[in-house]
Amino acid sequence: MTSASAERPLLAWFGRNARDLPWRRTRDPYAILVSEVMAQQTQVDRVVPRWERWLARWPTVEALAAAPTADVIREWQGLGYNRRALALHRAAQQVAAHGWPDDLTELPGVGRYTADAVACFAFGRDVLPVDVNVRRVTERTGADFTPAAAQALMDLGATVCLARVPRCGACPLAGACPSRGRRFEPLRKQGPFEGSFRQRRSTTLRLVAAESRPLAELDAEAVDSLARDGLVRVAGDTVSLPA
Repeated sequence: MTSASAERPLLAWFGRNARDLPWRRTRDPYAILVSEVMAQQTQVDRVVPRWERWLARWPTVEALAAAPTADVIREWQGLGYNRRALALHRAAQQVAAHGWPDDLTELPGVGRYTADAVACFAFGRDVLPVDVNVRRVTERTGADFTPAAAQALMDLGATVCLARVPRCGACPLAGACPSRGRRFEPLRKQGPFEGSFRQRRSTTLRLVAAESRPLAELDAEAVDSLARDGLVRVAGDTVSLPA
């Protein structure tokens, strides 16, 4: 499958089937960064209303940079992986103070994919951001794609070229795809949330976000873990959010 022969039908399919995601209607690097950080390990349909609420509260990178850390943590509640909120806050502070760096991986919490996504979608740089969906499509088809196909590849991987049982009958690339009709082994999944230490951390942080609490009332091991991540502070016998 050549690059051109793959990209043309893919983009035509995308024109008919693109997901209507609000951050696709902006070139604001801050708004796009927020969407990318929120979407890490979180379903897109859960991200959309939270992204809209976040941008309504802190519409600019300067507004987020000036926000109290405690407010940022509270606003993030329910999205999970709360360290992402702290990293996003620190990234906003760095940008507000020094501007957007040429190498976006210099920002706290920004890895290669997120940096490439902001570079491509906000700054129009000639780079293809490769997330799990893009990687899956390119590996299965063996084709190379340009950055113009980035959003289309993401949607195809998310809705058609699925991890275990791809919907080849609905795929615009199926005709020349060497993986057509294959089924794939399940990927290793993270352990269940229920009863996990992650749940204990989440429950503890939610309690502290509601109000400062005596350490004796909380899960001490979870508090210690949250404190190491900078998500709570312990002063004497009281646990609270960072200022």
